[in-house]
Amino acid sequence: MTNETRSILYHWREAVPNDRLAHLVKDAARAFQKALQTRLAVHGVAFGHWSFLRILWVADGLTQKELSERAGVMEPTTFSAMKSMESLGYIERRQLPGNKKNIYVYLSKQGRALKKKLVPLAEQTNDLSALGVSDADLKTTRKVLLAMIENLANDEMRWEEEADLKAAKLLSQKVVAVKTKKSS
Repeated sequence: MTNETRSILYHWREAVPNDRLAHLVKDAARAFQKALQTRLAVHGVAFGHWSFLRILWVADGLTQKELSERAGVMEPTTFSAMKSMESLGYIERRQLPGNKKNIYVYLSKQGRALKKKLVPLAEQTNDLSALGVSDADLKTTRKVLLAMIENLANDEMRWEEEADLKAAKLLSQKVVAVKTKKSS
């Protein structure tokens, strides 16, 4: 266990055991990330490339913009990662004939082959994290986390709808103001 992970564990068990749930989930994700990052490094794969590889193993031939959206990162981050992954021989970037705007990303043979090496490392990390946890508790944890994600997704939709309504109302007020100004 690294000092960073020990520090997280101390925080939750000793320092502030009742801290907000969002922090606990974030810290659990950090511990997962650190464990997987350590395993990926043995194979010379940067953790930042992992999510892009996972996406491309499922849906090869996406645009860089689509990759950004699916990975949840900004386009400049994706661009840098793609340059690096291309230089390592994991991917190829191509433009389709008649479409000079979009750059499509395809796994190379080497990039596809990484799946057999790396997916077991992620599975190992998951298995390791669940040591001593009953199947029933894991099932409950999964159910609870999915319910939380769904609640937050619904909340996000409400906020977006409210923002759209506010924007439409503001636009309507501006149109009325312009019309009133013109008619005066």
